[in-house]
Amino acid sequence: MNDKILILDFGSQFTQLIARRIRELNVYCEIQPCTKSVSFEPSLKGIILSGSPFSVNDPQAPKPDVQALAQKLPVMGLCYGAQLIAQQSGGEVAKSSHREYGRAHLHIQEHDKIFTIVPEGSQVWMSHADTIQALPKGFSVLAKTESIPVAAYKAHKDYAPNPVYALQFHPEVTHSVDGAQILKNFVVDICGCRQDWTPATFIQETISRIQAEVGEKKVVMALSGGVDSTVAATLIHRAIGNRLYCIFVDNGLLRKNEFEQVMEGYQHLGLNVKGVDAKKKFYQELAGVTDPETKRKIIGKLFIDVFHDEANAIQNVSFLGQGTIYPDVIESISVHGPSATIKSHHNVGGLPEIMHMDLVEPLRFLFKDEVRKVGRELGLDEIFIARHPFPGPGLGIRILGAVTIDKVQLLQEADAIYIQALRDSGLYHQVWQAGTILLPVQSVGVMGDERTYEYTVALRAVTSVDGMTADWAHLPHDFLAKVSNDIINQVRGINRVVYDISSKPPATIEWE
Repeated sequence: MNDKILILDFGSQFTQLIARRIRELNVYCEIQPCTKSVSFEPSLKGIILSGSPFSVNDPQAPKPDVQALAQKLPVMGLCYGAQLIAQQSGGEVAKSSHREYGRAHLHIQEHDKIFTIVPEGSQVWMSHADTIQALPKGFSVLAKTESIPVAAYKAHKDYAPNPVYALQFHPEVTHSVDGAQILKNFVVDICGCRQDWTPATFIQETISRIQAEVGEKKVVMALSGGVDSTVAATLIHRAIGNRLYCIFVDNGLLRKNEFEQVMEGYQHLGLNVKGVDAKKKFYQELAGVTDPETKRKIIGKLFIDVFHDEANAIQNVSFLGQGTIYPDVIESISVHGPSATIKSHHNVGGLPEIMHMDLVEPLRFLFKDEVRKVGRELGLDEIFIARHPFPGPGLGIRILGAVTIDKVQLLQEADAIYIQALRDSGLYHQVWQAGTILLPVQSVGVMGDERTYEYTVALRAVTSVDGMTADWAHLPHDFLAKVSNDIINQVRGINRVVYDISSKPPATIEWE
């Protein structure tokens, strides 16, 4: 069993980033809400307290007993976590005279293990509204900055038998230049974690776990052609062979020739896959529907209905396979509780209850970039590994307004030109996601001696790590000019092309 670090989440926007940085050290870690009690299994080697939008002076702020945790394991508090440790031990935390946000430089006061190989003046990133005004008696300041007297500190030995560190800054963000080294110092040197959590060991352990969990029973799984479901299916297939029954539904909202290409790719992988042509059903249900949320719900419900019917035709199936990844899990157990619905997610989340099956989720504790690493270790083709994310509702939410067969075909042709141009120009792998949106707008154009009145498409391309935030991709102007010209010349029905330069937030990656 791999050594593990536990991150207690107090609601910080950076919590997932802490986990990613630790996993980059080949050390396994998990995130759990700060309100949940800690299970001190032998593999657990240390605990990190995240930042938070709360103030420790807020009566509603979460305040687990940190000293009790430190009786068992080393603890490190970041930002809110640092303030919590200080306040609970008799220190003073007060509102800053001004919000401290942005770059600062550490002035190291004591050369402790936590700052091994960290140079004097190292740049760090601050993001806090409260400041530690005074430390509890016996606690030691390890570093300060130009504006705050306590940027890092440690607890005295009387506080707990294990080391307790606290950082007012965020070592997990890239702006903290030596942040990765600081995290390594804590995780590896202070907590003693072995750096042996790799894609190869994950595959080996996951296959063994699936074999023990499933035994001689059958698993059914919906595939999408995306990296998550493909990697998950491959792991399950490696574990139980053709007792995995895969279903790939053609909802009529896929990209041009995608159904045929993906089915061929699955056959090369040796997966036991059935392709289902359900295009007519989806087009009929979507006829005349313009509201984005309604479209998503129709597509999601109909997908479940089609999959359910196909799965029921297979005898004696006990398990449902899913490509759930870690961000989905974390968001479902947010420290803040349910958040406002921005849009419905198209997944098979309702199927376990409907089908009364146990779940098999091989990727439940992996981030998207880790899924890709596992896929490459499994030897999967780049057509699956490096494929851009594609929304579950497909082109149904890239056609603004009502969906028709003609509009789908129009968008498929334009999008195929755009995506192929990205590949041909070597730009495809430089962007995280790209797609074409058909707007419910027709405008006047001139083609030859003819006046036209045709549709407009918007090209979208973003750069991101995990899709939670994204910046618009700065594609070369000459590239965009050529794509625009090719679409207008080759796709009858489109006479205008625009490029979306909105970032997330405030916009979303998809338009609906």
